[in-house]
Amino acid sequence: MEEDDTYTKDGTVDYKGNPANKKTTGTWKACPYIIGNECSERLAFYGMSTNLVLYFKHRLNQSTATASRNNLNWGGTCYLTPLIGAFLADAYLGRYWTIACFSIIYVFGMTLLALSASVHGIRPVCYSKENCKDPTSTQTAVFFVALYLIALGTGGIKPCVSSYGADQFDDTDETEKKHKGSFFNWFYFSINIGALIAASVLVWVQDNVSWGWGFGIPAIAMAIAIVSFFSGTRLYRNQKPGGSPVTRLCQVVVASLRKYKIEVPADKSLLYETADSESNIPGSRKIDHTKDLSFFDKAAVEIQLDNKRSSVDPWRLCTVTQIEELKAIIRLLPVWATGIIFSAVYSQMGNLFPLQGERMDTRVGNSNFRIPPASLSIFDTLSVIFWVPVYDRIIVPITRKFTGHKNGLTQLQRMGIGLFISIFSVVAAAILEIIRLKIVRKHNYYDLKEMPLSIFWQVPQYFIIGCAEVFTFIGQLEFFYEQAPDAMRSFCSALSLTTVALGSYLSSLLVTIVTAVSTRNGKLGWIPDNLNHGHVYNFFWLLAVLSVINLGIFILISRWYTYKRPLGTLR
Repeated sequence: MEEDDTYTKDGTVDYKGNPANKKTTGTWKACPYIIGNECSERLAFYGMSTNLVLYFKHRLNQSTATASRNNLNWGGTCYLTPLIGAFLADAYLGRYWTIACFSIIYVFGMTLLALSASVHGIRPVCYSKENCKDPTSTQTAVFFVALYLIALGTGGIKPCVSSYGADQFDDTDETEKKHKGSFFNWFYFSINIGALIAASVLVWVQDNVSWGWGFGIPAIAMAIAIVSFFSGTRLYRNQKPGGSPVTRLCQVVVASLRKYKIEVPADKSLLYETADSESNIPGSRKIDHTKDLSFFDKAAVEIQLDNKRSSVDPWRLCTVTQIEELKAIIRLLPVWATGIIFSAVYSQMGNLFPLQGERMDTRVGNSNFRIPPASLSIFDTLSVIFWVPVYDRIIVPITRKFTGHKNGLTQLQRMGIGLFISIFSVVAAAILEIIRLKIVRKHNYYDLKEMPLSIFWQVPQYFIIGCAEVFTFIGQLEFFYEQAPDAMRSFCSALSLTTVALGSYLSSLLVTIVTAVSTRNGKLGWIPDNLNHGHVYNFFWLLAVLSVINLGIFILISRWYTYKRPLGTLR
């Protein structure tokens, strides 16, 4: 019995490959190093990305629409590359070495970016803050190589860090499992501490000191992130890589198609599964059989041909656990899809919100101090920093009394509330733009760069989206980790992140379509270079309508969803 209480039962091992000792590894002992890594990495990421759309526009001389598309496409790529990192982590390297290797790529990219903005010859030639020569092909190439190295580097870190932190809590230990929910809240809190410094200090440095320092400080922050991560090596619990998840999923599909004429027995205990207490997938517990998507159960039906073989052919016969892995992924996909519209709304903080703010009065009070438009995202960050402890310490205990659920709300309920709240962010942005344009027309401010309407009127739209994040993004993080098969957690974390990528791409596509349609017959369109002549509020209304439709679809999907049921323990 003493031995059972000493080691974890979820299959985790220490840095030497031995079973993880519960007293000396994991839990909140290990998490500060992981959270410190994430805080520094997010400071680096947001420090160079928050103001990026204005770098495209003013340093690379791109039009508003082109700068917006390039910014969205790069941001989207940053959330697609996690699929690469997740595959390597789950299949071969494990989360620890994936984070370590891709962090090095990340630092190279950040350093090259800083050099591209500061070294003579590869930086754009500028005569004033907003008067630069068109960059040469070499200058453009260096800049974009650096950007996409960063996109690759972050792709190995993003899907692994949150899952790696959650790995430090044993699912089979009820006390540790309860702390895991709090981990996701405080993990996201740390992200926003980094974002807070980035949006306040680093954006000001970029606007008022130099882009070289503005990109150089994030490179230093990323180096600090690596040091923080390696410092906790001896305390970490590590999940063993379980082999290629894509191969296992394909095996189930192929085996099911080969046996499409076979009847599935009414007694599900007759379906093939290993006799051992553990599954045949390294690092994964067995998963209980579920009734839906029963076509794939055919892959676990043993026929005479299977019994004649000396060993099991996984392309003909799969275990129930392997089949349930595929079912779990399929069940996640509709929930995943509803996150795309939310991410399209979220992406406006680094896209149209700063461009809207650029046309407003950026002075703080009556002083001559001006706040960079991108720095308004600080209020999104402050909102998250405010709502995370409120949610963790107030909302969860209160809702727990009514629902009886250990986390107060289910993950799907939490995400749905966030989707609802996010609608009001773009509604607030649309109303503000209508009011702003009325003042422009009334006083003929069309050619005025800054009109006498304070940029701080944008605060509500940022604050509301921050509140929505606490519900949707954190709920999504926890949901995709909990509902993922044990050996596919990095992959599912990456899958959740791709909603941000597709949200950015969707927003980019909408900008392209709206620009093409609204500029017909020589019109300036909804999103011209000078927004005083535009109708960008229509774009915000479009996002609001799509968000309402998306919420309705999410509610229907949530009622249909079947939760995963793991069986047994791992030793």
